[in-house]
Order: sequence, then structure tokens, then C-alpha cells
Amino acid sequence: MQRRTTLVLTLSLLALCASKVQAQAALDEVLARKTIVIAIPTDFPPYGFVGTNLQPQGLDIDMANYIGAKLGVKVELLPVTSANRIPYLQTKKAHLVISTLGKNPEREKVIDFTAAYSPFFQAVFAAKSLQIKSFADLAGKTVAVTRGAIEDMEITKLAPASADIKRFEDNNVTVSAFVSGQVQALATGVSVAGNMMQRNPQLNTEYKLLIKDSPNFIGVAKGEDKLRTRVNEIIAAAKTSGDIDKMAQKWLGRPAGALPN
Repeated sequence: MQRRTTLVLTLSLLALCASKVQAQAALDEVLARKTIVIAIPTDFPPYGFVGTNLQPQGLDIDMANYIGAKLGVKVELLPVTSANRIPYLQTKKAHLVISTLGKNPEREKVIDFTAAYSPFFQAVFAAKSLQIKSFADLAGKTVAVTRGAIEDMEITKLAPASADIKRFEDNNVTVSAFVSGQVQALATGVSVAGNMMQRNPQLNTEYKLLIKDSPNFIGVAKGEDKLRTRVNEIIAAAKTSGDIDKMAQKWLGRPAGALPN
């Protein structure tokens, strides 16, 4: 009986060790195959969208290619949606997910996260010709916002009483009000603004004021600590060199600033 128990314990330990080794295989596999598969968005400008050349582009795509270059491997981009990006990581279809992924306790139960690589924010946007340097500059100006959204609650606190805040029932109507010239400024999320600016370049819209910031992280499969550590090293070096700020400036119109590790 004792021998049988010992055998069972030994087999269990071997299985645990094998599982741990297998869980740490992603970085070794990437380096051996000289290819990394990275899940990215293609319907979420300015982070990821299909350009006029029918190729994916955006901040997340630049970050994916940056990591591949630093690892010295080819990057295979895998388009995903918000619904399937985490399952693709869990089923090993992708080594990393770089797709506007926010970190929260529920997600941390099923995947791991690197340090943050980019900001995701709500802000005030307006034409380049309109001088807005502070919230005080919104005095006497009309600002479109979606009723009940984060930016509605925040700008109500930040804008002066003389700002004319126009509330609309959904993002589409809010954006339409700005595009049609009914209002001078737009308070919304960067993804909504990015999509609007991509479709209406003639408006010469730009980022003006930060309302609220919530950064994006890179998703890694549970237990893949070697890969996560290596990617964190790349992110840390990119922050020090200013490359992270350059990517944010290129796609979001503002530097990344301080991001959590």
C-alpha cells in the first residue's frame, strides 16, 4: 500500500513538473521557430485597423512589430475581436495579445499581463485651429458628449460652468454632432475619436485635453513567465529610450507618459 502511494505521488510530481516545463515553452518555441504569433485588432482605430493598402496598421500593430524586431523573429499578425482575443491566448493560437487589453481581477484569473505599453483614454478633441490648452478654455464653447458615459461625468466636474455641454444618447449621434459642426469640441474615448478622425480627415481634428487615463497591457498565457519577463524587458527599454512615447504620439497625438509596470 505504501509503495503504491509513493508511486502515485512520484507520478503526480512528474506530471506537475512536465506541466510547468510545458507552460514555460512559449519563448523557447518563438526563438526556435523564429516566429511569434501576436493577436491584434483590425477594427479599433487608432490602435488597429486596415489601411488603404489592406494591411493592418495602428499603435498595437507597431508595438507587435517592435517586439518581434527586438526578439529578432518574424511577426505573424492574427486579427482578433474583443470576444475571442483571450480564448486565442488560452488555446495557444497566439503567443501574445496586443489588442487594447485592459487589466482587471477577472482577467488576471485566466491570463497574465506584462507592464502597460500604451495609454487608453477619454479626452477632448477639436479642430487644430481651435485654441484649447486647459479646461478653462472650454468657457463659452459647445462640447458634445454621450450621456452617462465616463467622459460625461468627468467633464461635468472639470469644465467651467459657462461651457455648453451638449449631451447625446449614443456615440454615433455624439460624433455626428461634431462632424456636422453642431458643436465645437468632442469629449469621447480615443477609439471613438480615432475612428472619426480616420473617416473625416478634412476636419483636422486633434487631441486637446486628457479627461481620464486607463492603460493597455499585453496579454500572456498563464505560467509563461519567461516570455512575459522578456517582453517586460523590451517595454522597459522602450520607455527609457522614448520609443513608447513616439508610438503614442504618432497614433494618439500625445506621449504615453507614466505607465504602470
